[in-house]
Amino acid sequence: MYEDLLATAEDAARTGAAVVRRYFRDVGLEVRRKGQNDFVTQADKESEAAILAAILSRFPEHRILAEEGSGAGLGGDSDYQWLIDPLDGTTNFLQGLPVYCVSIACRRGDELVAAVVHDPEGNNVFTATRGGGARWNGRRMEVAPRAGIDGAFLATGYPFRALPTLDVYLAIFRDAFLHAKAIRRCGAAALDLAYTAAGVYDGFFEFRLSPWDIGAGLLLIAEAGGVATDLDGGRGYFAGGNIVAGAPAVQRDLLAIVQRHSSEAEIDRISPVAPAVAAAGPP
Repeated sequence: MYEDLLATAEDAARTGAAVVRRYFRDVGLEVRRKGQNDFVTQADKESEAAILAAILSRFPEHRILAEEGSGAGLGGDSDYQWLIDPLDGTTNFLQGLPVYCVSIACRRGDELVAAVVHDPEGNNVFTATRGGGARWNGRRMEVAPRAGIDGAFLATGYPFRALPTLDVYLAIFRDAFLHAKAIRRCGAAALDLAYTAAGVYDGFFEFRLSPWDIGAGLLLIAEAGGVATDLDGGRGYFAGGNIVAGAPAVQRDLLAIVQRHSSEAEIDRISPVAPAVAAAGPP
C-alpha cells in the first residue's frame, strides 16, 4: 500500500547519502554551531536540499519537517508529512568517525507509514512500511528474542541537548548497566534504532530527541516486532523526544528502570522541551 512512498524515501536517502559521502573527511567543510555540542555543516544543508527535491518532485503536495528547516513553506497541506534528518551523527561525521546516516520517514496524520535509514559507510539500508514488515538490505529483520534485560546488549545517547537531565540519566544508566551485558553510545540515534529493530541491540533509551531523529526508527522497531514508548509508557515521544525502545521483554524491563527514576513530567520540569521540538511534535 505504501510502496510508492518507500521507493521515494529510498531514492531520496540514496541521493542524500551520496552528497554527505562526498564531504566525509573533507578538511575544508563549512561548519556552523547551532547550539552547545550541536553543529550543522554544508553537507547537512546540501543533503537536505537534494532529499527535498527528490521527494517534492513526486509528491509536491506533501508537507515537510526537516532538521535544517529548508522545507519550511514548501509542499502543500496534505495529510502526509516527511520527517527528514539529512545527516544524523554530525559530530561523528565531523570527527571522521564513519558512524552516521540519512533518516527519512513519512507519516499520514499521526501514523508512520514508510521509513528508511541509510548508512553510507557501512552500506546498510534499513526499510519499513506500515503492515509490510522491516528489512535490512532487503532481508526481513526482527527484534532480538530476549526474555528480559539481564544480559542485554543496549544502546543509548547522552543527553547533551538536555544537560539538566544528566543526573537522572546517569541514575538510569547505572541501573541498566548493572543488568546489561554492555551499553554502547555510538552517536547516531537513527542508526541505534535501526540496529535495535534488526536485533543487534536489544534495547535503546535516550532523552530529548527530535522527530526527525526517531521517525524512521520508530516504524522500523514496530514492524520488526518491537516496542517503543515515552517515559510514561505512552506515545508522546514526538512531543517530548524521550524514548525507550527494544524487544518487548527488554523494553518492559528497561522502562521499569527508567520509571524508578523519572517520568515525562519530571523531565519537563528540569529541562523544558525546546520550542522548536514542541512545535514539531504531533501533526
